[in-house]
Parts: sequence; structure tokens; C-alpha cells
Amino acid sequence: MSVDLSLYETIKDSGIDIILSLPCIMLKGLLQIIEERKEIHHIPITREEEGVGIAAGTYLGGRSPAILMQNSGLGNSINAIKSLLQLYKIPTVFLMSHRGAEDEKIIAQIPMGQLTPNLLDLLKIKIFVIDSTKKINEIKNAVNFSKKSNKSVCILLKKKLWGSLT
Repeated sequence: MSVDLSLYETIKDSGIDIILSLPCIMLKGLLQIIEERKEIHHIPITREEEGVGIAAGTYLGGRSPAILMQNSGLGNSINAIKSLLQLYKIPTVFLMSHRGAEDEKIIAQIPMGQLTPNLLDLLKIKIFVIDSTKKINEIKNAVNFSKKSNKSVCILLKKKLWGSLT
């Protein structure tokens, strides 16, 4: 089974039933599967903070949301995370590709890549790192933690999970 298919199946089995997403080369295969299967409702978004607002609304409507995004967009969503998700205890799962780390070739990605773990810690968002296929089941633990604690979590998907990407 491919990495993207394993990710998809684990996300689906964890109870996530709506995904909001922004494009990312690392998440391309996963997004393609989500679109093809149509088992998880998918809403493409234009900005990360837009996804936070929609995720909050879907949660209040009884859904279990996740936002697929690149870590470079974390800075765009800080205010929405603090003043909406955390203030009102709305659990949202951030499935985040971690660009700017691990032999990144695009230098513009590196500053945010280095800052991401510390920024998530400052935001008091628990991090689950997926850096190998053996750790994909951590997604279920992250979703369960989020639901039980009413807190958002971040699942950092490391580049080496997919091997060599262009």
C-alpha cells in the first residue's frame, strides 16, 4: 500500500469526516485520493485562517474536521487558532506537511520550517510527528487526544515519510 493510501485509510478510520485543504506538493497524492474516493467530505480553501473558521463551524455542526496544510501557513492562522479554536475549545486536527526541514532545497521554506515546532509549542498545540510508515497509526492517537481534550493537535508529516520528492 502506498504512503498516501495508508495516510488516507488511517485518517478515514480515525473518524475525520471533513477535510479542508490547501495545495502542497507533499500532500498532492493524499489530496488526489480524497478527491477520488469521496468518502471524506473535502473543501478546498484559499487561506489557512479560512479553514480554521470553516473547521470551527463544521465541528459545531457535529462533524470531525481536519485541515491539510503546509507548515508555512501556520503564521497565517495564529489569531484564528487562539481567538476561536482555543478560546471556545473547538478541537481541530491540523495535518501539516513540514517543509523547510530535512534537506529542503527551497531556501524560502527553511525559516518557517525551523520555527514550526517551537511555534506550535508556544500555541500549546500538541505535536504528533509522522516520519515513517510505522508511525502512521499515530494519527488515530492524535485524533482521539483532540476529541477527548477538546484541543487542537498538529500531525507533522515529515518529508522523509514519502522519500524523495521534487
